Amino acid sequence: MTTKNKAPHTDYRDSLIERLRSDEQEQYYYLKAALEENSDSPEALLITLKTIAEARGFSAFAADAGLSRESLYRTLSKNGNPKLDTIFKIFGALGMRLTVEPIEHKTKKRAG
Repeated sequence: MTTKNKAPHTDYRDSLIERLRSDEQEQYYYLKAALEENSDSPEALLITLKTIAEARGFSAFAADAGLSRESLYRTLSKNGNPKLDTIFKIFGALGMRLTVEPIEHKTKKRAG
């Protein structure tokens, strides 16, 4: 009997989703780290949010965000380009909010 080997990234992704499934604090840390490491990559944000949505159960998460499953799936797809109000709905469903902080290396002091 031959068994198929899963690609290593699949095993990692499956274990990540399992780890995130029952731990909202872990979801928070995962999202925070992804945003900090990839602050210039909208794609990374979408992948991270999609992973968390899968961990929470895609249909249930979509309902929590006030979106259809199809709409959420499209939004978080590789070619997704969500509207700002959709991002706010998703963060609201996560029980989180967006905040802003300065980029330290680009912050300049103003002459007073």
